[in-house]
Amino acid sequence: MKKYLFLIILLGVNYLALAQKVAEPSTTAHPEWSKPYPPFQIAGNLYYVGTYDLACYLIVTPKGNILINTGLASSAPVIKTGIEALGFKLADTKILLTTQAHYDHMGAMAAIKKLTGAKMMVDAGDAAVLADGGRSDYALGSTTSPYAPVKADRLLHNGDTVKLGGMSLVVLHHPGHTKGSCSFLFDVKDSKRKYRVLIANLPTIITDKKFSEIPAYPHIAADYAYTLAAMKKLTFDIWLASHASQFGLYDKHRPGSAYNPAAFIDRKGYDAQLKDLQAQFTKKINEK
Repeated sequence: MKKYLFLIILLGVNYLALAQKVAEPSTTAHPEWSKPYPPFQIAGNLYYVGTYDLACYLIVTPKGNILINTGLASSAPVIKTGIEALGFKLADTKILLTTQAHYDHMGAMAAIKKLTGAKMMVDAGDAAVLADGGRSDYALGSTTSPYAPVKADRLLHNGDTVKLGGMSLVVLHHPGHTKGSCSFLFDVKDSKRKYRVLIANLPTIITDKKFSEIPAYPHIAADYAYTLAAMKKLTFDIWLASHASQFGLYDKHRPGSAYNPAAFIDRKGYDAQLKDLQAQFTKKINEK
């Protein structure tokens, strides 16, 4: 019965989306975005419930759970099945977060929010884009929303904390990729030790235009510079990202492999990513 209820709600949200001219862009060039990936325990009460490349994270607490990112619209059943396979319930989701307001991370958010009644919390810089389903995004916006609009229940700012059931996530405002891209820093622990975890929204550049040719985001270059400088100063044990490919998931965890938080302790990999992104940014701002 619950399965059918979920499908009814999902179809209902999709129907409303169509009425509001919502059309998810074609993802045929990215089959890895919808390809399933078995859910698993990363460290302590932190779990991976995303697809092969679109990273979604579940943080379990005694007072309910936190879900970060939802992938594409078609990812909703994948996330629900994954959460249940881990022994938890999607209905226990109390807080919804996103690292960036793009359709490949927001696609199923409206459906899951409607089903669970969870509170949507978003970086204030992405609130407007979230509310219009991505239409006003400086790079991907159009007259059609790429995902169903979602109203934020709480606006987040740099340094804010998201608290639930003994967990405290620090919000790190990391704009550039979107105006409200953000990362989350928090602690988890198992029977052996505590881990400082960073879920990083890496500042990749998605526009082909020169920064000076984007009137909708006049301070984009300054935001990228700020984010790169801020991210270089962060300290953590484990780091993850918005896309599994960005933090090398496939080399660190194979489906069915044993619980191994140490596999995700990889400062060298993080620094290498930032070095590459810094080079891309420098090249971009020097464009003639």
